Amino acid sequence: MSEKRTAWVGYGSVALAAMLWAVSGNAAKFLFRNGVTPFQLVQLRTTIAALLLFAWLVIWRRSLLRIERRDFAYFIVLGAILAAVQFTYLYAISRIPVASAILIQYLSPVLIALHARIFRKKHLSPVALLAIGGAIAGCYLMVGAYNLALVSLNRIGILSGLASAVVFAWYAVKSEDGMRIYSPWTLLSYALIVAAVVWNFLQPPLGSFRGEYSSPEWGLILYIGVFGTILPFGLYNAGIRLIEATHASITATLEPVFAGMISFALLGESLESLQIVGASLVIGSILLLQVQKSRH
Repeated sequence: MSEKRTAWVGYGSVALAAMLWAVSGNAAKFLFRNGVTPFQLVQLRTTIAALLLFAWLVIWRRSLLRIERRDFAYFIVLGAILAAVQFTYLYAISRIPVASAILIQYLSPVLIALHARIFRKKHLSPVALLAIGGAIAGCYLMVGAYNLALVSLNRIGILSGLASAVVFAWYAVKSEDGMRIYSPWTLLSYALIVAAVVWNFLQPPLGSFRGEYSSPEWGLILYIGVFGTILPFGLYNAGIRLIEATHASITATLEPVFAGMISFALLGESLESLQIVGASLVIGSILLLQVQKSRH
């Protein structure tokens, strides 16, 4: 395969992953509007994804399931963080527009940069500081913070979205540490298993599976478990193998763009002009941060 064709395949894989994640967010919003709660969906999603990915690895890549006993605590912490990521993300989607929830979570690269500066004493250039400021300003506009009534109505959803950004950044930092030793599939499999255990402990075990869902709702639940969790991570990892990780992360910022387009077309959600400006600021700031990172 030529270098140019390889790059196109890599970018296409990540773009498709972003599309699948965006559709998953809108599918979750549809389920919430039909009476499914975030607590139910997070138990369904983590359990289905954990069982299917673990089964796949047992059949096809059993060697990836081998971990050292000394790393058990690491995987427990990673899975607990993922459990928090899943819930805060879904709860935010249940309370505020899908595109807004996803964009707030995309503040996580900014938080990772701040973590690197504060805890790992890495220098942040003026460009990085500009990107951080732009992302914060964009988030302010995107969530409609200039509209006091909107802020009051959606305060819990916005806080959940911000919590999602924080725990997702934490998850990324912990995953980066683990991938020095283990495959991304190993990390994802055991993190999902722990997350599923957590949500089957916090709620009646498999209780959400006994809910009365229609056939279309079961279809969306399975989509979120497989095509909104397992497959996009696989496509994203495939893209990283073909193009630089930085370029893959830049391409993944297509997710909020796709989410906004889908929610507008299917859910009737719309964004005000200032929110669109905020969305552009957030995406532009993250792109600026990632491009600046790639140059250094």
